Amino acid sequence: MDIASTQFLKGIIGPDSVLERNIPQIAFVGRSNSGKSSLINSLTNQKNLARTSGQPGRTQEINIFLINDACYFLDLPGYGYARASQETRAQLEKVINGYLFESVYRQKKVVLVIDAQVGPKELDLAMIRLLEKHGKEIVVVANKIDKVKRSDYSKQLADHRKKIGPHPIIPYSTEKKIGRKELLREIL
Repeated sequence: MDIASTQFLKGIIGPDSVLERNIPQIAFVGRSNSGKSSLINSLTNQKNLARTSGQPGRTQEINIFLINDACYFLDLPGYGYARASQETRAQLEKVINGYLFESVYRQKKVVLVIDAQVGPKELDLAMIRLLEKHGKEIVVVANKIDKVKRSDYSKQLADHRKKIGPHPIIPYSTEKKIGRKELLREIL
């Protein structure tokens, strides 16, 4: 299945009636600057659908996109942004946790985006444990795979798999569109 139509609906920071519609939700979550917004742009073949920035912490709310008039992509704020104030980090954590773990909304899938070069950090592993605890279906995207040296590729992916556990891991490059078909097949 490919993406034929996309529409930005709105940004939210708490419960919203748009999420009460009977439309499957696919949430994109990960550390700040892991490439969640760029990943959504790549999947939808649109450069500016989701706002991106080289500066971590750009996404401050949950941005909702209607895909093919059939499902939602939700671009969540990044976690772990150290340069933000304690208050800002706490607010972003509240938005993420409120949607994923405290709300009545159910996600069809949760796509956890990690940087393929860096691998899963402790915050990513903690997120995986929380998602597992709450019975979420998780797909891990090892983003920026084109930045990994060919000689390190297999070893890095094996290390990521060992840390992440039984969840599917899809190597991805937003620039070269590596993994796009595989990820669309997995989430749609």
